[in-house]
Amino acid sequence: MSDNETYPYTLEIIPPKAEGGSYQWAIRKHGKMAQRSDRNHHSEAKARENGMAQIEKLLAGVGDR
Repeated sequence: MSDNETYPYTLEIIPPKAEGGSYQWAIRKHGKMAQRSDRNHHSEAKARENGMAQIEKLLAGVGDR
């Protein structure tokens, strides 16, 4: 998904602070923090996959209002 498809949300992948650590993600809405990962992800790809799934859930809820 591109940024246009996920508007107003953007996904930020947060790399591990220490070697061998876990990746996290953060979802921003109009640039402000909306949600953070509550789980550790062993790879950047897994963090991105999980974060995008959360954005898809958020976008699905936007149409219901």
